[in-house]
Amino acid sequence: MLYTRSGDNGSTNTFACNQRISKSSAVAEALGSLDEINSYLGLCKVKSDEVGYCVHKKKFSAIVHSVQETLFIIQAELAGARMTVKKKKVTDMEKLVDTIEKILPPIKTFFISGGTELGSIFDIARTVSRRAERRVVAVHEEGIVKVGKHSLAYLNRLSSILYTLARLSGHLSGINEEAPKYK
Repeated sequence: MLYTRSGDNGSTNTFACNQRISKSSAVAEALGSLDEINSYLGLCKVKSDEVGYCVHKKKFSAIVHSVQETLFIIQAELAGARMTVKKKKVTDMEKLVDTIEKILPPIKTFFISGGTELGSIFDIARTVSRRAERRVVAVHEEGIVKVGKHSLAYLNRLSSILYTLARLSGHLSGINEEAPKYK
């Protein structure tokens, strides 16, 4: 059944939690933000597959799928499961960002989003990922839930990989990045 009616009063429960929490709680907000970025990454994955771009023989869609899998680990951790992101996932993401940066022209300024559809949706995903990161960090700092240091680092790197994929999408499409004129 897709509904249980148990949350009709505005409360929910999380994994391994015997008590109900408010749906407006910081934990529920963080979980919802992670769900939001994971869902939006589904669009990034589908659009990436349509375009078919790769970086060092790895499809953008496969990269995004791997990120989605890791976000489920962080969601489970936040919900009370005994799991966390391992350091290797963070270093693997850093290596991928470093690899992509070597393909791209150096960053000298901010860029206006919108060079390509795929780049734009990666940019939106980047901003949504930052919001999710802020929500998870807030829960962690308040001591409500302890989140592993590699999970926190992974969330911080997530916006970097999404930014580099946005830039690479434009670059592979032959689109020049446009700097704001500040006029």
